[in-house]
Amino acid sequence: MAITKTDFINYTRCPRYAALMEVRKEQLDADITYQKYKEQELQEQLKELLGNMFEDDTYEIDLTKKENKQLEALMPFYKQVEIEAGKIAEKYFQGKSVYAEQTKNQECFEFNQNGIKYLCYVDIYNENSKGINIIEVKATTSSKYYNMQSNYYRKDKYSIFHFNKEKNTYYLKDEINYPIEDEMPLDKYEMQRSKLFNRYTDVGKYVYDLAIQRFFLEGEYKESNNPNIDNIHYYLAVLNHNYVFDGTYENDKAVYNKDALGNELIVFIDLTKVTKEYQEIIKKDEKLLEDYLFNLDASPTKLGIWCERKKMKECPFLMPVCGKNIPLKNSSLNYLNNGSGFKNEYGETIKGLDLINEGYLNMLDVPESWIKNKKHFIQRDALAFNKEYLDKEKIEAGIKALKYPIYHLDFETMPCPLPRFRGEKPYMQSPFEFSLHIENEPGVCDKEKDNYIFLAKTNTLDEREELVKKLIKYIDPNKGTLFAQNVSFEKARIKELAAIFPKYKESLMKIYDRGFDLMWLVNTKSDFYEELGFDKERSSLPNYYHKDLSGSYSIKKTLPVFSDLSYANLEVKNGTDAIVAYANYNKMTKEEYNLMYQALITYCQQDTWAMVVILEALRNKIKEKVNN
Repeated sequence: MAITKTDFINYTRCPRYAALMEVRKEQLDADITYQKYKEQELQEQLKELLGNMFEDDTYEIDLTKKENKQLEALMPFYKQVEIEAGKIAEKYFQGKSVYAEQTKNQECFEFNQNGIKYLCYVDIYNENSKGINIIEVKATTSSKYYNMQSNYYRKDKYSIFHFNKEKNTYYLKDEINYPIEDEMPLDKYEMQRSKLFNRYTDVGKYVYDLAIQRFFLEGEYKESNNPNIDNIHYYLAVLNHNYVFDGTYENDKAVYNKDALGNELIVFIDLTKVTKEYQEIIKKDEKLLEDYLFNLDASPTKLGIWCERKKMKECPFLMPVCGKNIPLKNSSLNYLNNGSGFKNEYGETIKGLDLINEGYLNMLDVPESWIKNKKHFIQRDALAFNKEYLDKEKIEAGIKALKYPIYHLDFETMPCPLPRFRGEKPYMQSPFEFSLHIENEPGVCDKEKDNYIFLAKTNTLDEREELVKKLIKYIDPNKGTLFAQNVSFEKARIKELAAIFPKYKESLMKIYDRGFDLMWLVNTKSDFYEELGFDKERSSLPNYYHKDLSGSYSIKKTLPVFSDLSYANLEVKNGTDAIVAYANYNKMTKEEYNLMYQALITYCQQDTWAMVVILEALRNKIKEKVNN
């Protein structure tokens, strides 16, 4: 078996993980086949890829799915990222590079310590005249690191990283004699830099991964007395958030040359010093690992950030074992916007999984005296007294602000790590479908007759301009309301399309300016309601709440409250399914393609029809309130 990087990360989460995996001592120094290693790595890469594709919460990911459809559809993109990173590494590091796709040519490092074999492969191993470079490829973007910023009070913000375009590499400013105090106080710089040492942050998890790799590599070098141990540099290779694809294709494959501003698709982040500092932490974790493996103990332990709840790398034992007592609905974790938690009678803050650890499992378990926020009382009362909350006046005022026709719009998009078409950046949400229901008067909208669909016929040809033409054909830019669930998402896509296709910019931006969010009616939007004359406190409170929402205003939660419509019987049930279907176009038979094409239409149509249904239900709620 041996201990891989992935094993190291998982087994050091908490004292219980290794025991629940039932790791036997005789496995710890056993060999692991390359095939088995790659299978494990592919699953982790898929989680990484999905986490980056869906980090904006537009999509709901089913973490319980065991199918490999996502892996089959999306892993080619990850593999291409690795290949492109290898090509660009050869250009900038020169010398000799070893990198591979699904072969055993990658450099492998292993060593034995205290009865455990540690083993890892390196994405890119480079040797040049200056030494050795270890480069770990991650399908994330440089924006995460560039956006580690701080400033002086009321001054511009600056990144703690400096980008050297000649070397195509980001460096921490304290490592290159940069005048940091010209931009921010040193203590604020250090506070940002410290985030690199938290393995559970978006930036720290990749650094921790690279630091473990360094630990494994140095373990082999020490075991073999290799003198090169002090002449190694460590880098992350990530997608450049500034890169804009020019649309160049050769033999039907995208060619990622430098863009118009000289940006490469891949950039490097020098983490040599950081990973060295990290070794003290890694050594402590290695001692914990040994203890957990040789003294297997599956006794319950506290839940915490290490469980990575609701993230792509959520512990597989969280819900079936450790958190099996957490209610699926209306748990103490389902209070709205409750990042700050509750204050107990001693003034101590208790939040998140600490509530579960302390035995506060249900929403009603949290003592009333701890609750200070009115929206939490609204939730609590809805559950305790089995009654819905409705602010008729706010909803009525919001509905009156709508201008007809109402254009109920929903885009389906492909957030591909590698830009596919001209003008796209890595992970840019590229629209391939829209559904539009047009409501010409209040409640006057037919599910079929007033519905307009565009769906790309291929996933290789750029059909976005045709999508734009259809959009401005059906939507009058000079009147009505653009209406969507999470309208900021639809508006962002419209703005991007306007930049890519400037001849349609005027019409698209007029549509953009007419945006209105369904959630402004169901939940709230403070500044909108303040402009309508409501006081600040009332404007901040939800307009509607029902216990079945269980603290969420996603359309999958709101729709069952307002209607009997369901996604359960659809072939395509959510945005993730839609992306997988679209990405798999080329792997389908003609019959499969025709069925899936229709399934995509049906799913997207349901998304916009659901908005029509919910809006009408809100109108009826107001009428019911008046009659009562």
